[in-house]
Amino acid sequence: MAPDRDDTAALARLVDAIVPPDATPSASATGVVEHLLGVLAQERPDWAERLTAVVTLLGEDPAATLPAHAEDPDVFWLAALVVDAYWANPEDRAGRGTAAWDDLGWRRWPEGDRPLEPPVPGHREAVIGPDDLAERYDAVVVGSGAGGGVAAEALAASGRRVLVVEAGDWPALADVTLDHLRNPRQVRGLRLFSGPPLGTIRIAADGSALPDPSDGRWSNNAMSFGGGTRYYGAQAWRLTPDDFRMRSVYGRPEGSDLPDWPFGYDELEPYYTRAEVEMGVSGSVVGDTSAGPRSRDYPMPPLPTGRTAAVLAGGAARLGWSTTTVPLLINSRPYDGRPACVQCAQCIGFDCPVQAKSGSHNSTLTRALASGACRVLPSAAVVRLLTDVSGRVTGVRIAGGSADGIWRRDVAAGEVVLAGGAVETARLLLNSASEREPAGIGNGTDQVGRHLQGHLYGGAIGLFDEPVQDMLGPGPSIATCDFRHGNDGIVGGGMIANEFVPTPVSAYHYLRAADLVPAWGTAMKDAMRTAYPRMLRVVGPIQEVTSVTSRVRVVPGVLDRFGTPVARLEGGAHPLDLRARAFLTGRAREWLEASGAASVRDDAVNGGGRAPAGPSGGQHQAGTCRMGDDPAASVTDPEGRVWGHENLRIADGSLHPTNGGVNPVLTILANAYRVMDRMLA
Repeated sequence: MAPDRDDTAALARLVDAIVPPDATPSASATGVVEHLLGVLAQERPDWAERLTAVVTLLGEDPAATLPAHAEDPDVFWLAALVVDAYWANPEDRAGRGTAAWDDLGWRRWPEGDRPLEPPVPGHREAVIGPDDLAERYDAVVVGSGAGGGVAAEALAASGRRVLVVEAGDWPALADVTLDHLRNPRQVRGLRLFSGPPLGTIRIAADGSALPDPSDGRWSNNAMSFGGGTRYYGAQAWRLTPDDFRMRSVYGRPEGSDLPDWPFGYDELEPYYTRAEVEMGVSGSVVGDTSAGPRSRDYPMPPLPTGRTAAVLAGGAARLGWSTTTVPLLINSRPYDGRPACVQCAQCIGFDCPVQAKSGSHNSTLTRALASGACRVLPSAAVVRLLTDVSGRVTGVRIAGGSADGIWRRDVAAGEVVLAGGAVETARLLLNSASEREPAGIGNGTDQVGRHLQGHLYGGAIGLFDEPVQDMLGPGPSIATCDFRHGNDGIVGGGMIANEFVPTPVSAYHYLRAADLVPAWGTAMKDAMRTAYPRMLRVVGPIQEVTSVTSRVRVVPGVLDRFGTPVARLEGGAHPLDLRARAFLTGRAREWLEASGAASVRDDAVNGGGRAPAGPSGGQHQAGTCRMGDDPAASVTDPEGRVWGHENLRIADGSLHPTNGGVNPVLTILANAYRVMDRMLA
């Protein structure tokens, strides 16, 4: 759709039919037309024909014709784009104001506006391009997220010459702190500043196609310097002692391969403490009924809580439940050269504007780069592990893209550590087949890629008669751990907490999925004004039952831009997973009702009562390269070393035999410290 004057006027009439003016401005008055035209020109030119068809269909008076075409899928698609853009407030990006946000009382900062503060120095001099690559490094680390950062710091501190290869870029701070549509929490078909790039899949000759990597069904973690730790919500839970011995506690349910870990909580406890101290965790041990023994308290007290936590604390007390504050990889006071959290209202999905949130990019990797022994190659992918005739890993093949096309380099390495996440680590091993290992490295017993896990979430949304949403970031401030184990008829269970402060566009989708607001129109705006300050969302992850059928494969005929077979995710939720999700949803409903909610709905965003279409890898992916004592039933030994490969280790969540009923990042960090200690001993 060419942005000439007539087209622009027609589009303005259409977007204003979807979001009309009332006490607040219409969609066109808040920059939605300019936003859509920019998307067509810069990101999605393939949408132009579809958008033009909707404009033509609705004609000169779309306000009159829209009701008759409300069920048309193309009309609904465009309306969703318009409403998303309105609540994401493109005005703000243009510096013209925040009318949509002001209408809900939403604000970024607790008190007034403030400029972005400069990030912790990132040692950009250590960032290299393909022409700067050495022929050989002592160690190559694949991925710069939680495990990759720990590995890079440990290897650099040992005196090794280290290369970290990161598939994503190093985006500007303003990009990843301001945009409400192009972040990992809003997968809407736009490019994500957290990566990966759009359009990286080539379609097979037979016409088969798989989702683009920016599609949520891929279960991709963020691809960016720092990986998912730059954008995560930073909940820093430990697994419980029973999480390490699931088979011993629950047996082996039919259709599952539920295991014990090859070691127990006591072995990982010192590394949990180390991760909490090295990275910086704020929290309190009071009220966590599932916690194992600790060698020391958290290094920082919990963040202050507000009205939301007080309301939920009252409900829990009426139910007789224990509650605790949520441990966070976020500074509650200045720590490690970074300031305290300002408790802004946009944490998860965004980089921290003051760098109070601890991630690899401002902690482990910063220290690794400062050593002078580590270099980072961004916007490049390791597409193959190289081996010699004996099967020993000798290096990596790296590919990247530029204006001049695709480049490739083979780099020798004494040691390789994989930390790309459960999907990409399994994909790399499978794509590194050789004559000696025709099914992929470490895959002689067909274990690579199996047991893919994520987290199904149980939860509910409550609407109260009075305002309860205090917008005190990051949001999760109170949790109950009473249901992580010991639930009749349930394998495991999970933690439940209040959700992150929702941005206006996220709140719209939560409320819309629960059928609490209309899709568009002035009625939608009215409902949002009423509902946003009165909504509370309580959710929690359930411990999934592992299955050999939930897995990562590669598809030889479907290639990425580097000519490498893409991953295909197979399998689905076990019936016990659906039962556990329903159980946790029931507890979330009880909590909101006891807290005084006037109406409560199951949280449909996380699937409601429906089974997911595939495995739930998502942002908490784990399990595709399980560690164990038996080479026939695992991919690595208990120290993270791929069976049969002395110099190849894994340091991400793919090692985890089970995933717990909490966010797994602290366990990834702790186990990565453990793996590196064993490697460097």
